Amino acid sequence: MSNYKLPKKENWIGRSSGHQLYLNEKVELSNITSKFPFNSHKTFALLGYSSDEGVRRNQGRVGAKFGPDSIRKQLGKMPNHLTQETKLLDFGNLECNGQELENLQKQLSNTVKMFLDKNTIPIILGGSHDLAYGHYHGLLQHLPKNKTIGIINFDAHFDLRPNTDGNNSGTPFYQLAMEHRVQGTPFKYLALGVRKDANTKDLYDFAEANQAFYLQRKYFCMTHAEHVELRLIQFIEDVDYLYTTIDLDGFSSAYAPGVSAASPMGFSPDIVLKSLKLIIESEKLMALDVVELNPNYDIDDQTAKLAASLIHYAIHKLA
Repeated sequence: MSNYKLPKKENWIGRSSGHQLYLNEKVELSNITSKFPFNSHKTFALLGYSSDEGVRRNQGRVGAKFGPDSIRKQLGKMPNHLTQETKLLDFGNLECNGQELENLQKQLSNTVKMFLDKNTIPIILGGSHDLAYGHYHGLLQHLPKNKTIGIINFDAHFDLRPNTDGNNSGTPFYQLAMEHRVQGTPFKYLALGVRKDANTKDLYDFAEANQAFYLQRKYFCMTHAEHVELRLIQFIEDVDYLYTTIDLDGFSSAYAPGVSAASPMGFSPDIVLKSLKLIIESEKLMALDVVELNPNYDIDDQTAKLAASLIHYAIHKLA
């Protein structure tokens, strides 16, 4: 694949202990085009979706294609608490050739399926949120047809815009909703942290018409933590597996200035971490991605550090 780029050791920087005390010492550089062994222990596969074509099509500010490597540079500095048997593999980046976004999504789907077939947990680094369409389809390809996947999206936006002019960062869950409608299968979707100042009325109407669940930003906070937990439990109990996607533009710009669509009105990390804990403890989580990091607008790598911290928490909790 001409748009596949191998992982780079220079993206994994940090202290050297000689005893794998840091993730830059723990990570192994791998290659999706060559066979890697099935591992009975927990294995995490990091793959970058190095594209902001979907953001460009959605009239956003570009730069998210540089997000995956920025996350790696912060993740590598963090301490390693994984067991010796647990594997952390970096498979490099899938890049967008020109404007061939739809081909990139198909490649992501095939790669995610390969990871899951090898008993490996995909952690996809974004990149624009259109990766969610490809990521979800990789899960579908892996699972039996009778299994349901619940999508939990931490986001300011529904991303339920019609794709009549092509796929973009605002359309992935609309596309999935339409496919489920055609197939006559339930669309299991929960958006946490959506805001009225970030979504038009027709998007709320579409969510209601397609039985998509959501929780407004004003209720997605620690003050309403019990309500958040109840909504999550109800959603999780109704599905077989979970796919979780974290859009960094859902966070307040106080925490995440370096995103494609920043706002000071977003949510905070504490409620996301509390929610992730519940999601992971359900033992239904299949895959995770963190999207929309735009290093061009980051301040002191603050957003990259947030993304890395979320991934650090998730892999250690899953392990």
